[in-house]
Parts: sequence; structure tokens; C-alpha cells
Amino acid sequence: MAKTSASGIFNFSPFSSSPSPSPSPSPSPAVGGSVDPQSSAPKNEEPTTPRVRNDNPRTTSSGFDPEALERGAKALREIAASSQAKKAFELMKKQEETRQTELASKTAEFKVMQAQAETERQRVIYDEQKKLAQQQAQIKSQMARYEDELARKRMQAENEHHRTRNQELVKMQEESSIRQEQARRATEEQIQAQRRQTEREKAEIERETIRVRAMAEAEARAHEAKLAEDVNKRMLVERANAEREKWVSAINTTFEHIGGGLRAILTDQNKMVVAVGGVTALAAGIYTTREGARVVWSYVDRILGQPSLIRESSRGKYPWSGFFSRGLSSLSRGGGVASQNGKNAFGEVILNPSLQKRIQQLAGATANTKSHQAPFRNMLFYGPPGTGKTMAARELARKSGLDYALMTGGDVAPLGAQAVTKIHQLFDWAKKSNRGLLLFIDEADAFLCERNKTYMSEAQRSALNALLFRTGDQSKDIVLALATNRPGDLDSAVADRIDEVLEFPLPGEEERFKLLKLYLDKYIAKAGARKPGFFSKFFQKEQQKIEIKGLTDDILREAAAKTDGFSGREVAKLMASVQAAVYGSENCVLDPLLFREVVDYKVAEHQQRRKLAGNDGGD
Repeated sequence: MAKTSASGIFNFSPFSSSPSPSPSPSPSPAVGGSVDPQSSAPKNEEPTTPRVRNDNPRTTSSGFDPEALERGAKALREIAASSQAKKAFELMKKQEETRQTELASKTAEFKVMQAQAETERQRVIYDEQKKLAQQQAQIKSQMARYEDELARKRMQAENEHHRTRNQELVKMQEESSIRQEQARRATEEQIQAQRRQTEREKAEIERETIRVRAMAEAEARAHEAKLAEDVNKRMLVERANAEREKWVSAINTTFEHIGGGLRAILTDQNKMVVAVGGVTALAAGIYTTREGARVVWSYVDRILGQPSLIRESSRGKYPWSGFFSRGLSSLSRGGGVASQNGKNAFGEVILNPSLQKRIQQLAGATANTKSHQAPFRNMLFYGPPGTGKTMAARELARKSGLDYALMTGGDVAPLGAQAVTKIHQLFDWAKKSNRGLLLFIDEADAFLCERNKTYMSEAQRSALNALLFRTGDQSKDIVLALATNRPGDLDSAVADRIDEVLEFPLPGEEERFKLLKLYLDKYIAKAGARKPGFFSKFFQKEQQKIEIKGLTDDILREAAAKTDGFSGREVAKLMASVQAAVYGSENCVLDPLLFREVVDYKVAEHQQRRKLAGNDGGD
């Protein structure tokens, strides 16, 4: 919209839509001089009165304002009437060009500002997007932390729940275990009570059986003696009749020659009495000598013989019996020991190295005790069955230079009231040994158990008291060695008599390997060999020898590792089973396959036996 002034100059403002009056600019000087504003105006023009500004011009109905147009027309007329119209027009043209230049520069500035504004707007948008992205990342991080916190709290709650549940389960299991233990104890007490009752009844039945058996045996012996006597009488009568018939003819022929002499004897009463008396005296002498010899021999057997409780002894039944055989065995044993100095000093006894060393020390101490006439020390051997307690006692006695005697505690109970007498006879017999004697009592808990046991009979109690009486003081003649699988059952007074306690555990892997090699040599390699002797090769049948193929020490060590928990006796039975399997084969050859098969079978059998024993113990 163009703006006009009183001087007739147009001003264009591109940023204004409504005209506004502006002061008239001073006229520009003309070329070659200045222009007087008063001279440029027409002289006949009357001074114009100031127009009142109308801020609210009238408009047509179409919205057109004619006032500005009127002002423009009036200004044009004034310019046209002026003498400086051309210069004014040129000036106005220059002003318009300047105005257009300024407008163009302002337009460029506006475009630059617009570009800057757009750049600023883009930067603001980028900053807002960046802030939004940062806020979203922060929100996501917070959400992740919140979710982690929730997951951790949920896991803590679940762990707490599981821990509480596990505690409840453990508590329930403990309560169940306590109830099971109480039930097991109650059941065990009932079983023990029933067992004691059964043992009492069994003892009564055994006593009654022994009494009835003794009476029956006595009656049977009497009846047998009577029958034997009757048979002997009949045989004698028949033999006498036969002999009489045989000799009758001879006598008849003989009597024909000596008839006169016999006739004289028969007719002479004195001679007949002398003959009959001589025959009667001869028969009486023979009978008296025989019965007297029996009485004397029974007395000698009771005084000098071996007690009935002894199962095995290095001494003979009588002091003079086995003198020559003992001398030969001692000589051969000396040679055998000399040849085994570098090998196992205990023969077939293979024990734990520490236990074997302890037994050797005890053997040396016992030998020195004997040489210095000092009191012997009593011993207790305990451990599982089959661990070599009896064999160790024999070797201990042999290396100590003592005799040994073996008895078992189970033989005492059947003796009843005679047990006390037999025990005293046993100790009296043991004290007569010139070398000293090691008395080994196997299964000692059978009659040396606690005296307050309800099922213990009076005879067993008396036998225990008799043994305690004979072992009350330290002895210089007898070494008492007890063996038991249950040392806790021994009477406290018996335990007080013990000076040395030795535990015989199950053999370890190295000991089982040595036992396997030992019994392989005894039962397999040397099986079928003849005993040395001149007549043995004529009267003994040649046995088939076993051939061993490929059985190395590695296979034996493998078997030793498999037989964990085996005792020495079970290892010996294992090798006996191997021998039986070899003899049952066709070619009598022992190879690794057959050996492993028997070992696996015996290991399974051992585990089954242990399982059955555990089930019996649990019931």
C-alpha cells in the first residue's frame, strides 16, 4: 500500500496495508543548486488547513477506502502544478529505487532470518527429540530397574517360600525319623525281649534235652552192653560148642591113650579140686587185671590228659605223646622261618602293617617276659569275623616260644553245673606247661558277658566267676587271649583283666591283594600236588593239576579293588570257589575270564548277604 504526503511524494511500505500520513520530506536540491520549498509551491495557492486524521475512514460496501486514492490524486495534481515536477519525480524515483534496494536487503535479511529461524527451529526440534530420546531412555532404564527390582523381590519371596518349605520338610523328616527311631527301638526291645525269652526257653529245652539225652545214652549204653554181653556169650557158647565138638574127637582119641591117667584124676577128688581151682584163679586174675588197668588209665587220663574244653593245642593229649613229631615240626619250622626272613614273617596271616608290627612287638615282649620270669599280659582281640584273630594268636604263641590251646566260649554253656569243674581242670592243665601257654578263648562273649543279663543261667554265672577267680592275679604261666566280635558285651571284670587291646579290621586293598596271591598259590598253583613221602607215590592217586593262563598281578589288583568289605576268610572262600569253578570246567584251565566271572558272582553274593543282614537288623 502506497503512502502520500503533502509534497506529493509516494512512500511504499510493503509491510503496511493501510495508509498513514507522514511528514513531508524536505525537497532535495536540484542539480546545480538548492530548491526553495516556498518557491516551488504555486503562488496563487492558498495555505491549506491541516486535515484531521481519520483513524476510521469510511469504506464502501465492498470494503474499498477511497480516501487514500483521493490523497494520491491531490498530491499528483500538486506535483504536476509545481515547476520542479520533473526533479521531484526523479527524486521520488531514486527514493523508490533506494526503497526497493532497502526492501530487497530487508527481504534478504528476512530470508536470512527466516533461514536462521528455520535452523533454530530444526535445532530446537532436534534438541526436543534428543531430550525426548533421553527421557525415553531414562524411562526405559527406570522401567528396567523397576522390573529388576520386582524380579529380585519376587525371587526373594520365592526363595523365602522355598526355604520355609524346606525347613518344614526337614522338620517333618526329622519328626518322621524320630518316630521311626522310636518305633525301631520299641520293635528292637520287643525283639530282644522275645529273643531273651526264646533263649531262656531254648536253654531250658537244651538242659532238658541234655538230661534226656544223657539218660537215653546211659540206657542205650547199658542196653548195648547187655546186648553185646549176650551176643558175646552166645558167640562164646557157639564157639565153645564148635571147639568142643572139634576137640571132642581129638580128646577122645587122646583120652584113649591117657584114659588111665584121667581116670585116676577123676577118681581122685583132691586132684580135681586143684585143677578146677587153678582154672578159676587164672580167669579171676585176667578179669581183675583188665578192670584194674581201666581204672588206672581213667585216673591217668583225668590227671595227665588234655581237658575236654580244649579244641586244639600245640601240646599233645598226654605229656609224652607227640614228642618225636613236635621235635620234627620244630626243626622244620626253624628252617621255614629262616627261609621266610625276607617274606611274610606270619606265614598265612596277612594283616594291616600297623597291626602286624604291634603283634610282632607283643611277641617279642612276651618272649622277653618269659625269659625274665615276669608276669604275662592278657590280651583282647576284637573285630569282624574272619579277620585272622585265631591265626594271629597261633603265630603270636609260636613267635613267643609258648604253647597254645584253643577253646570256644560256646562249649561252656552246655556243660551246666560241670562248667566250673572243667574250667578249673583247664587252668590246672595249662599251668603244667613247661614253656608257658597262650590260652585263646574264641567267642568269649558267649559266657563272659555281663552278669546282670536276665537270660544268663546260674551255671554260666558260676563259670564266669570261676574264670575271674583263676585270672585275678597276674600269671607267669598263662597268657589269656580273648577274641570277640562284640567287645561291649564283655563283663566289666573281664575287661579289667585285659592289658592289651588289639582291633582286627577288615583287610584293605593291599592286604586283599596279598591274600589273593597267597590263596592263588595255595588253592590253584599247588592244587593236586602230592605230599612228600616214599609211599605216597604208590598209594595216592595222581590229581589233575590246574593250568593258569594270563592271570597277572593287574587282574588280581582289579579283583582286590572289587572285593571291598571282604574279610580274610571270605577271600579264602572266593579262591576256593575259583578252584571249584576250574575243576568244573572241561580243560581245568584258569583264565582271566573265568576268574573275573567267579569274582563278580562272589561280590554280588557278598552285597546280597550284607543287604539281607541290614534288612534283618532294621526289622
